[in-house]
Amino acid sequence: IRELYAQTPAAQAAGFSASSFSFNSGDGRCDHCQGLGYERVEMQFLSDVFVPCPVCEAKRFKPEVLAIQWNGRSVADLLATSVTDALPLFAEHPSIRSRLGSLDSVGLGYLTLGQPLNTLSGGESQRLKLVSYLGSFAAGRSQLAARNSPDLRSPNSDLRPAGALLLLDEPTTGLHFHDVKRLLGVLQALVDRGHSVVVIEHNLDVLKSADWIFEVGPDAGA
Repeated sequence: IRELYAQTPAAQAAGFSASSFSFNSGDGRCDHCQGLGYERVEMQFLSDVFVPCPVCEAKRFKPEVLAIQWNGRSVADLLATSVTDALPLFAEHPSIRSRLGSLDSVGLGYLTLGQPLNTLSGGESQRLKLVSYLGSFAAGRSQLAARNSPDLRSPNSDLRPAGALLLLDEPTTGLHFHDVKRLLGVLQALVDRGHSVVVIEHNLDVLKSADWIFEVGPDAGA
């Protein structure tokens, strides 16, 4: 996305590069808040309070960077757009659309593109981590197998990678039942491709979809 903004005529005329549109580093982010968009006010006996940056007004970037638009939106406008709403904007950019589609498929379509990681719940963080592996798994490859490790390949084929093992701790926490169904479809697709998914769960929809159930604790099942 940063590269798309850097390729616009206005950005090239201003001498901006892709790093200029990053709030993590570069010279395009707000100098006052360092791209965070907020200030932390320390309270002596209470929890710290976070207030919008008075310089950039929570937009994270300098005014000259915000003046650059792609598809009628500044980089701050785009980062404030949800994943679901952003999908049509990248119809002609399959590499970006596929990543956003993976986020939407696991029920994270309501997150904004610039969502701070420290605002995610445990279940959201797990599903975000799952998405980061989903692309390689969907192609039948894991990141480790992609390194061509001899001990990870099948003895019958020098190109077939080992199946991946995913361990998830209650990824359905806080999910609507419709989103649980979508998440199950993603997990089942991984299993169908030869990967293994171990889920610690209490959700009955997940339990009924599992191939094996191990019930532990007092008065557990047989």
